[in-house]
Amino acid sequence: MTHPFLNPSAAAEAPPGWHEADRAHLIHPQHHPVDHAAPVLWSRGEGAFLIDAEGRRLIDGLSGMWNVHLGHARPELIAAATTQLQQLAFANTYAGASHGPGVALAEKLSEIAPEGIEAFFFTTSGSEATETSVRTARWFWQSVGQPRKTKIISRDYSYHGSTGVAASVTGVTEFSQGFGPPAPDILHIPSPYPYRFEGTGQEAADLLEQAILREGPETVAAFIAEPVQGGGGGVIVPQDDYFPRIREICDRYDVLFIADEVITGFGRTGHWFAVAHWGVRPDIVQFAKGITSGYIPLGGIGVSGRIKAALDAAPPAKRWWHGFTASAHPVACAVALETIRILEAEGLAERAARKGKHLLGRLHAGLADHPNVGDIRGLGLLFGIELVADRTTKRRFGPETDLAPRLRRELFARGLSTRVLTDVICLAPPLTTPDAELEAIADIVTGAIHAVLPPVLSANTQRKNP
Repeated sequence: MTHPFLNPSAAAEAPPGWHEADRAHLIHPQHHPVDHAAPVLWSRGEGAFLIDAEGRRLIDGLSGMWNVHLGHARPELIAAATTQLQQLAFANTYAGASHGPGVALAEKLSEIAPEGIEAFFFTTSGSEATETSVRTARWFWQSVGQPRKTKIISRDYSYHGSTGVAASVTGVTEFSQGFGPPAPDILHIPSPYPYRFEGTGQEAADLLEQAILREGPETVAAFIAEPVQGGGGGVIVPQDDYFPRIREICDRYDVLFIADEVITGFGRTGHWFAVAHWGVRPDIVQFAKGITSGYIPLGGIGVSGRIKAALDAAPPAKRWWHGFTASAHPVACAVALETIRILEAEGLAERAARKGKHLLGRLHAGLADHPNVGDIRGLGLLFGIELVADRTTKRRFGPETDLAPRLRRELFARGLSTRVLTDVICLAPPLTTPDAELEAIADIVTGAIHAVLPPVLSANTQRKNP
């Protein structure tokens, strides 16, 4: 018998009592009941659209959670999962065992990953990928006779996950508050944040060198950074001179560079991986989200030949003691292979670059003169529109303005589901989104900002409350 809360039919219908059951039994990410006083119940997905249980069709402006690159209900991905489930639903890859989908995916990733990345380990999420990157960096230095190199340097406004070490590496303090002490040997430096950082990208990168020298290069294992800071920073695109300088510093002090491509990987920014925009080579690249278009959880890391050589050379008793039950899950690997095939066949990375430039231009045309729009930024199909109480001083809105919930409600009412991160409207539509829907996104965002922050009223408010 089908559970009444499941909806196998095509009809959108809210089952009786779902809201009460949700509030009583389901703990949500970043849980608080205030967020679920009047929640939406998603029923179906079709291409670039989400349909709720009341039958409302909304453009999916965030690709689910930055991950549904190929849109919803893509038949090839459903078929790939179904076929693999019928052949081999699960097999572990421990103790000399392997399977075809895992081997094939690792081999394919070696072809499209950043230059120098040769071997891959699979997780089920970006948070697990961060845990794996940090453990791997520390293990590597231990294995080559530098056991003091344990410190990890991250950045303010970064987001690297919600598990123990990942939350500590994350540069948003809320993710560590109330959970006990953060993990040791982790420190943060300021973000390059072009809209708010007073200096060049090279000057922002030099803060890494200062931190390494302050801590002692012999104690620093790795620097971890998102090429574009998404979930914590509101889509912060760095200056062009930032990452080349970061690579120079890491090389100078023998510090591993971990590129967190969980949001930016697999065509999102116009390249397979975003570090290609600046021509830099990471020592470790971590990924998740778009690798399966969100259809099946999968994440992982790729490592350089130098790290792979250390893994292979370790004595059996001092091996890399790390793994998960679902590492290289065969169904997830099969879906990932089909996702990558479609991304290649349809040239979606190139399309993301082209479509992104057009949408960014539309956003500038509609919002550049608005007195509360401080910054409009983006790379490929990844955007942030930062709103400010005062454009001259870049003063932020206070929490008493209730800005984010008001914007979310207005965007939803106009037909767009996306994320508002405090004072930044984040956009990351599926790479397959048709031009008409991209144009609609620009119109909806422009209209919503004008509705919530009428330009004349906003200007008057600024004069009264400098």
